[in-house]
Amino acid sequence: MRRGNQSESRNVEDHRAIGDDRLQRQTQGRVVAESFAHGTSSQRVRWFKRGLDSGGRNIRQCDSFSPKSL
Repeated sequence: MRRGNQSESRNVEDHRAIGDDRLQRQTQGRVVAESFAHGTSSQRVRWFKRGLDSGGRNIRQCDSFSPKSL
């Protein structure tokens, strides 16, 4: 996938649609952040864009396990 690709915006929207917050709101009617396994929609989009922007040149930029703040 490349920046500016027409399908990019759809892929980002897809990632927004599958955050733990969105899934919980749809299935339970409420959000319980303590039970998140994969991050909020905004966190998922931020990490997706970081990987996209890096073009795979610096994989360490995409390490979502080491930062002090997500």
